[in-house]
Amino acid sequence: MEQMITVTIDGVQVEVPAGSTVLEAARKANVKIPTLCFLKDINETGNCRLCVVDCGGRALQAACVLPCTPGMVVKTNTPAVREARKMNLELILSNHDKKCLSCVRSQNCELQALCRELGVEDGDRFAGAMNTYEEDATMSIVRDNNKCVLCRRCVGACANVQKIGVIGPVMRGFKTAIESPFGMKLGQMACINCGQCITACPVGALKEKDNTKEVWDAINDTTKHVVVQPAPAVRAALGEEFGMPIGTGVTGKMAAALRRLGFDKVFDTDFAADLTIMEEANELIDRVTNGGVLPMITSCSPGWIKFCEHYYPEFIPNLSSCKSPHEMAGAMIKTYYAQKAGIDPKDIVVVSVMPCTAKKFEAKRPELSNNGLFDVDHVITTRELANMIKEAGIDFNALPDEDFDSLMGASTGAAVIFGTTGGVMEAALRTAYEVITGETLENVNFTAVRGMEGIKEATVKVGDLDVSVAVASSTGKAAELLDMVKSGEKNYTFIEVMGCPGGCVNGGGQPIVSAQIRNWEDIRTKRAQALYTEDEAKTLRKSHENPEIKQIYDEFLGKPNSHKAHELLHTSYEKRDLYL
Repeated sequence: MEQMITVTIDGVQVEVPAGSTVLEAARKANVKIPTLCFLKDINETGNCRLCVVDCGGRALQAACVLPCTPGMVVKTNTPAVREARKMNLELILSNHDKKCLSCVRSQNCELQALCRELGVEDGDRFAGAMNTYEEDATMSIVRDNNKCVLCRRCVGACANVQKIGVIGPVMRGFKTAIESPFGMKLGQMACINCGQCITACPVGALKEKDNTKEVWDAINDTTKHVVVQPAPAVRAALGEEFGMPIGTGVTGKMAAALRRLGFDKVFDTDFAADLTIMEEANELIDRVTNGGVLPMITSCSPGWIKFCEHYYPEFIPNLSSCKSPHEMAGAMIKTYYAQKAGIDPKDIVVVSVMPCTAKKFEAKRPELSNNGLFDVDHVITTRELANMIKEAGIDFNALPDEDFDSLMGASTGAAVIFGTTGGVMEAALRTAYEVITGETLENVNFTAVRGMEGIKEATVKVGDLDVSVAVASSTGKAAELLDMVKSGEKNYTFIEVMGCPGGCVNGGGQPIVSAQIRNWEDIRTKRAQALYTEDEAKTLRKSHENPEIKQIYDEFLGKPNSHKAHELLHTSYEKRDLYL
């Protein structure tokens, strides 16, 4: 039985498990303590000192790292506590670029919110010398240290969660900065572009490289036919940008908004997710039956792919050769759709709306092209799409639900769950089961691969075969899993890896939720549930049942893993150095 202890927070007695911090106890007592550097399970270091409390000792203590002791009496609202918090915040502001109106995080900035809460009006009490830095825009991620508050949340996300560690504190005292080693740019490092540092950052020091201007230019160019496709996870989070509760599905409104922005065709990456399953499930069956390299590992997460190329190149032969869904869609739009519509592929611009900053890097890989044309021309994040909708003056909440355009807009429930950890595995198993056995799979819910655990394992009975599978959520957990495979401790047939913890629903391009919510709520589960709900509501829940998928094979590709399919829908990868 868990040992409980009693503490008193501002006169309120609460029982908490032994080992709880004062911050956790205060939350249970419904007492709010401000935080800036604290991000649960990612960064618990007590750097900013905005959470200081009075425990009766000689000095104020940081509540986020202070363990509760039996009978402890804590005061969170004394004059000394309030003044200390305000002074610490003003010291942070004294070396901060306060160009709030032009900042991407304006009105969604934790520093800005704390200034309002703690009564800091101008932030100039400690005005003086300031450090200045050159912006680093060498990757999909833009770093602006002029706005950095040295909270180290990005460091925690990169090193502790993703197990990469390409950024960290350098120098000391006033000169401390978050940098890459030896003054190198992110583009010179083995950064995987996952963007987890962006979602961890409380201010505007980290953001994605904005591609909305290029998209607006394409839409306004009358010589171009602009096709857009949104990823599965986008529909589970876009509504948050317009005040909707976390986990609200907005598929129909999203399609309507894209049409009103002026795109010529609104297709759906979910269609291509079904296409991916057709290729990937049949690739897995071929490897199992013909002695191919096992375990086969999914290839739809570009952050994971780049991680593998840099850190685990020995597993490159294990990677599925399938392109990711939006790249498959781009390839089909510039071949199959172009042919059907009678449009020169050179005049087609493909725009992907992704929950992922790594997709921006992926789209520029030279191997993801055909006849000199990239499969995908521009990638914007969920956040960038929201900005475009707001800029166009569209009342998102008042939009009706609309469908995607036909030819590449139909999808099954298997496709939509691609957006959460375990979803690709589950979708592949639904199709692989029926292809292998020739029987109808009645219960399509493979719940053993669902959930937010970092590593999930299961053995699935497919006919006479026992298929051993694993799911890794985050590159940090992928590293753990691959190390076990390398040592011989684990043996699998099929592995799914998503580069971000929780999968695409928690991608680096999704709406940023403040730490005040993230510390106590699992936003990943709420967003994932929106996808599972949509899956359950679909009439068709297996990728091979999609009528538009059947049509594209009948009219164009022939069959899964055909020569033409390999030419357009498959690719290869190669080892990358750790430093450029």
